[in-house]
Amino acid sequence: MSQNCRKLGLLCTLFLVLPLCIVLIPVVLVDFQNSGVFVDALSSRNKKDATEQSNIKVRVAFSNQQTTITVPLEAYVRGVVAAEMPADFELESLRAQAMAARTYIYSRVKNNQATVTGTVKDQVYATDEMLKKKWGIQYQQNLAKVNTAVRSTNGKIITYQNKPIYAAFFSTSNGYTENSEDYFKQPYPYLRSVSSAWDKQSPKFIKTKTLSIVSIVNKLEKYTGQKLSATALSKSGSIKIINKTIGKRILQIKIGDRVFTGRQVREALGLASSDFSWKQRGSRITFTTYGFGHGVGMSQWGANLLAKQGKTAEEIIAHYYQKVQIKNIKN
Repeated sequence: MSQNCRKLGLLCTLFLVLPLCIVLIPVVLVDFQNSGVFVDALSSRNKKDATEQSNIKVRVAFSNQQTTITVPLEAYVRGVVAAEMPADFELESLRAQAMAARTYIYSRVKNNQATVTGTVKDQVYATDEMLKKKWGIQYQQNLAKVNTAVRSTNGKIITYQNKPIYAAFFSTSNGYTENSEDYFKQPYPYLRSVSSAWDKQSPKFIKTKTLSIVSIVNKLEKYTGQKLSATALSKSGSIKIINKTIGKRILQIKIGDRVFTGRQVREALGLASSDFSWKQRGSRITFTTYGFGHGVGMSQWGANLLAKQGKTAEEIIAHYYQKVQIKNIKN
């Protein structure tokens, strides 16, 4: 009789405790999550996934700090994506950027050039410390998004005839991209001029810059080594476009008594694009540029606007890089 009572008592206790556990467990989990432990754990897991999937190492040189760091390939890609493209861009555009960045550095590694700068000379790269300063309180949120872009494309590069491409990219087009040989010297079959008309929505589409004639002469002479007459430049109609590229940028232009390429003028004067118009008022000239960057390869703002239209990273890459394939790298 007493044994039956004990069993009955145990069952009653269980019936009383179980509902209480069901109520308390979610509360404990919610409090635990609000403490930040779950967020940090997810962030750490994302970081591991995005940085430890390759045996390839990259050396990044920072000239201003006179230091060089060595990081795993995927960690390098994450740092480039975070530095080169705004974190509030669409995920698919970040994924496209990740594949382009990985392709660029993998090509360098394959050619025994594993040391790169952290600047526009190669690809802009940001360390975690730099990103914390840049993003502030949005660091965790932005990092998680970039990690997703990198992790979801892990090991994927863009190839043409089974070789990594020269994955050129830039900020904003003038409505078209350029054939590579119209800005760089070498023609690449996959870097052909394509429409990117939606770039007109980019905040970087139109820029203006005003320079004195004396400054223009000095900058062009210093950059090109050619002597230029300030007197000839000061005359009305002294600047004339000779011809343009397929991408509607200036290929050759006569300034005063000299002929320059559009690239020379853009880089010498620090203009945003080699597609520009101008107005001369007295001793000063105002240049209006269309687009931002060299114009070859993938437009970053164009990629983001395509992503907003529902295009995938793969579709974005297929548009800006002609007849390419996306393949996995081999360590």
